[in-house]
Amino acid sequence: MFKQATTTRVAAFFADGLEECEALVVCDLLYRSGIPCDKVSITDNLAVVSSHEATVVCDRSLTDEDFSFDSYDLLFLPGGMPGTKNLRACKPLCEAASSFVASGRTVAAVCAAPSILAELGLLEGRRATANPGFQGVLADHGATVSQDAVVEDGNLVTSQGLGTCIELGLTLVRRILGGDAVRACGDQIVYTR
Repeated sequence: MFKQATTTRVAAFFADGLEECEALVVCDLLYRSGIPCDKVSITDNLAVVSSHEATVVCDRSLTDEDFSFDSYDLLFLPGGMPGTKNLRACKPLCEAASSFVASGRTVAAVCAAPSILAELGLLEGRRATANPGFQGVLADHGATVSQDAVVEDGNLVTSQGLGTCIELGLTLVRRILGGDAVRACGDQIVYTR
């Protein structure tokens, strides 16, 4: 049962071809910690098919009449292919990511998705990471590429892939609720790292 612990809201964006576990691990950790997190389809279809042909049903759609990026404090972009390409082609999402970064609100991305932020010019002069196959895109757009599992540079949070998603999710929990919430969530999932 969800027990809301904060008014901070997260939107996680789902596109056909996403890496479903990257998306769901982070959403799960936010949910367990009491952080409202909407799974948002970038199309009018709430059922999104992942790169591994798993269907995930989202909470809402970017095309909903009442959808507003302003309802959220943090945007999360999972990776996967061709999910990342589909997110990159979503003009309203790219515009919102740029606006969030400019206004100091947090944007998080994992795996291939940090390449979207790089292509939008949001990582220039910033530390970031991505899946090793996409780190060149970050470097080509002026980022200082790190090999850390999760990299925080101001209001940008990037991570390398599915294997780093527990750490990414816990990083977001810490940013929103603090260290005690991270320890409580880690205990719940028997996180031994």
